[in-house]
Amino acid sequence: MDMTTCLKSLLLAIRQYRDGRTAQSAAQLQRQVEEVSGLKCDQLLSSGQVLPSECVSGLVELAGNPNTSLTLTSSIISLLAQLACDDDSREILHSSYNLTSTLASVIHCHRATPGEPLVLQCLQVLQKLTYNTRIFQSTNYVHELITFLVTNIQSHNDDIIMPCLGLMANLCRDNHSVQSHIKSLDNVKPFYRTLINFLAHNSLTVVVFTLSILASLTLNEKVGEKLFDAKNIHQTFQLVFNIIVNGDGTLTRKYSVDLLVDLLKNPKIADYLTKYQHFSACVSQVLGLLQSKDPDSAAKVLELLLAMCSVSGLRLLLCEVVFKPAAPKLRAAGRRQAAGLDGGRKTEPGLALVQWLSSPVEGAESCSLKALQLLNELLEEALGEDGVSDCVLSFVEMLLPVLMGLLKGLDPAQGDAHLRKHCHRITHVTGLLLVLCAEDSTRSVVSRQVSAQLCLSQVESLLSCCHSNSPLTCLPAGSENDLSQVFAEALLKTLELMSKLRQQVKDMETSFYRMLQDQRIVTPLSLALTSHHRERVQTGLSLLFEATPLPDFPSLILGESIAANNAYRQRESELSVKRVAVQEVPPSSILDSSSGSSRTIHSLVEKIQNGLELQEHVKDSHVSDIINVYEHKLSAFASKENRLQDLLEAKALALSQADRLIAQYRFQRAQAEAEACKLGSLLKEAERRREDLQGELSTQVLEVERSKADMEELLQHNARLQQDSEEHQALKGAYNALLNRFNESERLLKELQAAHISLTKQNDSLRKNHEALQLQHEKMASVLEEREEDIRSLHSDLQKKNRDVAGLQGELRAEQEKVKEKDQERRDLEDTVDVLRKELNKTEQARKDASIKASSLELQKSQLEVKLKQKEDELNKHSAMISMIHSLSSGKMKSDVNLSL
Repeated sequence: MDMTTCLKSLLLAIRQYRDGRTAQSAAQLQRQVEEVSGLKCDQLLSSGQVLPSECVSGLVELAGNPNTSLTLTSSIISLLAQLACDDDSREILHSSYNLTSTLASVIHCHRATPGEPLVLQCLQVLQKLTYNTRIFQSTNYVHELITFLVTNIQSHNDDIIMPCLGLMANLCRDNHSVQSHIKSLDNVKPFYRTLINFLAHNSLTVVVFTLSILASLTLNEKVGEKLFDAKNIHQTFQLVFNIIVNGDGTLTRKYSVDLLVDLLKNPKIADYLTKYQHFSACVSQVLGLLQSKDPDSAAKVLELLLAMCSVSGLRLLLCEVVFKPAAPKLRAAGRRQAAGLDGGRKTEPGLALVQWLSSPVEGAESCSLKALQLLNELLEEALGEDGVSDCVLSFVEMLLPVLMGLLKGLDPAQGDAHLRKHCHRITHVTGLLLVLCAEDSTRSVVSRQVSAQLCLSQVESLLSCCHSNSPLTCLPAGSENDLSQVFAEALLKTLELMSKLRQQVKDMETSFYRMLQDQRIVTPLSLALTSHHRERVQTGLSLLFEATPLPDFPSLILGESIAANNAYRQRESELSVKRVAVQEVPPSSILDSSSGSSRTIHSLVEKIQNGLELQEHVKDSHVSDIINVYEHKLSAFASKENRLQDLLEAKALALSQADRLIAQYRFQRAQAEAEACKLGSLLKEAERRREDLQGELSTQVLEVERSKADMEELLQHNARLQQDSEEHQALKGAYNALLNRFNESERLLKELQAAHISLTKQNDSLRKNHEALQLQHEKMASVLEEREEDIRSLHSDLQKKNRDVAGLQGELRAEQEKVKEKDQERRDLEDTVDVLRKELNKTEQARKDASIKASSLELQKSQLEVKLKQKEDELNKHSAMISMIHSLSSGKMKSDVNLSL
């Protein structure tokens, strides 16, 4: 079944389920949703068709309805997530269908059970939908969604923490209103503490999400200054680079790159990165990721490198990393361009960039454009120095054949999408070539590769595409992505390149001025002159300055085209003002007013209850009657409010559908008006040219009649001149015959004289050469004899040397035998010395033991001698006492003895 039939069946099932919510209609809708999910839905929303728009509107409405079953809601959300396959589809779902508000309302309805699969599914789809998308704080259910995220990030449920962190990182990035709302919450400090604790998490994805949220919320506050100060920033750089190179996957690498890009917007942190000592090594590892075949990773790497190019201190370092290492291999790689650029695993960064340059238009066109922008920045920095280095010139020589190949392949039959992508690529390629033309050395290299025929065919193709483009298949004129604007920019860039190279390339100047006088150049030139881009206006003015002096330049048509563009812009501005006036009161404001009335009723009830509590001591018999009256009125108000709520929801849905239909009608009407303006201008131009041609035709008829009369007179005069001419020709023939014979004789004489002189000279030179060769022959004979004598003497010397060598070889063998015997004796002596050394060690140890024993005996001897002296002293004292006792044994000495004692 084809896509159109499936969408019609799905729309019918949506209407049946909306009219009657039965089990049969729910099952039928479930089957249709699953059937559409099984089909390929790429770029279904960006096609601008009414049928897919109606289906998506109905599905979003059912998904946001709390009465829809969980299974059906989950299937619808899965289908909507499948539709959001590219950036354009995600933007359409967010802006045109309010899918973000719808998913936030689903999460709010199931906030009590955050672990439910439907809530996790909504969080994942919201994370995908809000990536690189600005979410306004006034969007419905955004405040409730932020409260839910803050609450569940501080929970302990690991399954829900990661999607909550990812969605919070998306909401906070480059969104000051959401950041201010989060900072005004009461529990923001515990939330900060929880985030800081997550920095030690074992999942790199959680760490990256946390750093991204902290950078968005606290980078310019005290907490952020502490987190990203000079002490910690180098560790942060190393962590982020490690995650980018060795991350868990594409999602982690994507958010890591976004984090580093956001940090580089801070001048202080950008200055820290310029002083980071491992920057070159880290950038080399990041450039190594370009060797993979994943376009998403390559696109984020190129985005990071472009952000680094915005810092003046990092551009020169990037040039050194990209150009310097690749220099020895560039010429060889340039010769291999025809066979491809697969240089193995270790491809140099410059070659990896060229690989992504030559990626197909339908595959990785964003990588190709970002690679061109990066090369534009780097080459502009490299060429801005005093002198262009050899490695940069080698890189340019290798790059140019690839750029020439990118300029080819413009095929209008492949559709508007292909033309838009290819024209964007042509614009970037020609911009890079213009950068190379700014320096003389690289301009000469470019002039050898670019030909006038290539530029002429490119301009012809763009002009034919620009004038065959139908406004009904493109965006409104004057918009940024209008196909005519894309064609005009690519065309003007090509003409500017031709202007730069018109003096260096053959036939380029002629082709350039011929294209400026083509009337088809009016449309792109008028679009450039009325553009709001300064660069386009300057390019248009420079081309206008070159074209104004040319004789056939259509200046009048250019003025009319500029006036038509200005009138269209004025009408568009008036329509946009009216559109804004109509949309000043959105359907959500009606619902907000009803909810406001409900809040007023509830506040009135609370006031009545508070008043009654304060007056309980007052005995009033009428209080119960008043309460009954108010309860009756309040119940009536509540029933009316419910009915009004249902009516308002139905009116809001109808109004949103009507707004979409009005927008589509205005869009188609604007396209038809633009087509009518173009057709009117073409019709006026054709009428003016017809009148000019009619006047020229009448003048030509008069000139033809005058020419006929002049022709008859000239024929008569011509007959008379013919007779004179025949006589003159006869005399001239005779004279020429005589003159030819004289000239022939003179020529033969000169040839013979010259041959005689040359033969005489040749004879003299041959004689001299013969004598010289004779002398040389004699000298060579004598020298040859001397050389033969030397050869015989050298031969005899060689035989003697051979005999001496044989004798020396015998002596050498004898000496080797002696050396072997000496080695054997030396080994035996070493064994003997080892044995003697061991015995000597034993003897030494015994001597040490004996000396220790002798020292201990001497110590004992000295101790005994001391004790002996003490005993002798004591013995002397005792003997003295005994002698004194004997001498004093007499009684008459008793008193003296007592005194002495």
